[in-house]
Amino acid sequence: MADTRTVSAAMTAGTSPARPGRVLTALILVAGVANLNLSVANVALPEIGRNFDSAQTMLNLVAVGYSLGLAASVLYLGAVGDVHGRKKMLVAGMCLSAPACLLAAYAPSDVVLFGARVLGGVSAGMAYPTTLSLIAALWTGPARTKAIALWSSIGGAISSMGPLAAGAALQHFWWGSAFLLTLPMLVVALFMAVRNVPAHVHESTEPVDNLGGVLSVLMIAGLVLAVNFAPMPNQGATVLGLAIVTVATGIAFVLRQRRTRFPLYDLSVASRRTFWVAAVAGMIVFGSLMGALFIGQQFMQNVLGYSSLQSGAAVLPSPVVMALCAPRSAKLVERRGARFTLLVGYVFCLLGFATMLLLWGEGGAYWRVGLAYALLGAGVGFAGTPASRSLTSSVPVARAGMASGTADLQRDLGGAVMQSILGALLTAGYAKSFAQQVAASPESASISQATEAELQKSFASAADTAARYPAYADQIIAAAREAFLKGDQWAYSAAILAILLGIGLVALLFPHHDAELALLSGYARADAAGSATARG
Repeated sequence: MADTRTVSAAMTAGTSPARPGRVLTALILVAGVANLNLSVANVALPEIGRNFDSAQTMLNLVAVGYSLGLAASVLYLGAVGDVHGRKKMLVAGMCLSAPACLLAAYAPSDVVLFGARVLGGVSAGMAYPTTLSLIAALWTGPARTKAIALWSSIGGAISSMGPLAAGAALQHFWWGSAFLLTLPMLVVALFMAVRNVPAHVHESTEPVDNLGGVLSVLMIAGLVLAVNFAPMPNQGATVLGLAIVTVATGIAFVLRQRRTRFPLYDLSVASRRTFWVAAVAGMIVFGSLMGALFIGQQFMQNVLGYSSLQSGAAVLPSPVVMALCAPRSAKLVERRGARFTLLVGYVFCLLGFATMLLLWGEGGAYWRVGLAYALLGAGVGFAGTPASRSLTSSVPVARAGMASGTADLQRDLGGAVMQSILGALLTAGYAKSFAQQVAASPESASISQATEAELQKSFASAADTAARYPAYADQIIAAAREAFLKGDQWAYSAAILAILLGIGLVALLFPHHDAELALLSGYARADAAGSATARG
């Protein structure tokens, strides 16, 4: 939980609201609820798979469901909050989060669990974008940068703490207990928000583009689901249909935003270099962290044999280093600019995934796991602040919901897409490796097609098969571990490629410090002039 005195001490420059420590603490706690819910499913995936005999693709959907609901709704709901009251949306989202957690905890099937996760994501889509938009509206100057650094680092640290908290719960209770962990924080966050967050802060008077909002939901949901269903056998028609929906709604969304007088997403603002480059860069960084947590939890439990508590504790270097690096990131942004700070974060992320690719394997010592997560924590700690700060600094205050929605998409769409891509590669690599091992086995002729399909479905399914055939259990588990390692190598290689593309994007297209300040100053003058013209 954020310390109010620490938060207050950070607000030493620029303008800030009355009782800044309490307000920022409330906003960080609300963001913490969303961040914790985002990551608790990962550590429970092996037990969920065993309980429901889930295919790997279904586990991917459960893991990505929360991000799917949040990413699909965040632009629309952020705009609604800009007009109808950000505090109202925040409180409503917190209230909806409670039944979503309860439904997930007591879900009778993995399909219901997936639906509960999507609902939880929608509730976060109501509350989470409001936190950053309120920071953008209430703070200015270096004080805003420091507030964003605290919001980003503590929120990211809470997200990374999710696996540890879930692992501790799973040691004593059933898999569903992982989804109840946020309820105590939710109660405190709701109380703090109701008491301390201002009711109205620079809301827009423009009407909400509801048609654009619906198109944005369909576009993002179609994209995430298409990536998830792509590796599934006999799902070509489904993937094609989802791809068509994504492209069609994407084109319709762009046309709508260009033609309507009051766009949901101002494309002229989004085309600003300090906005779109930061948005894409942040999406890659945060998505990589979510992907690393998703696959890493399964690696540690399935391959290294860690318990749920051990695998949760194993990621502790990530939030610790993240929290240490974020304040330094704020100072680096003010001194050297967002471009330099983003590149520093990217280098650490690259080193983290290189460690996973080169050093993670069966029987590896823990220091290899801890090192990789420490490097990723440093990467997100340095990159998170400039990515979010560039977005909020590039838009007028009345468009704060657009900036905060995009910042949330960095985490949630980035997380959903990266988890989907890495999960799809894990699934494909696992299935291919197991098929090759079965074909090369002397007993291949005696293995039925049904049994082979079960072995290739997921590690959990292979473990169930091993339990039914104890004479071959050791061979099956060994083959499953080898197949999992082949799949995660594919995933880590793709993550490294994404990081390299992000480095190239930032290095080539994001402005240097002086040019960045000049651009932001020019954007502010243009926005002020446009606002004055509209009032006149």
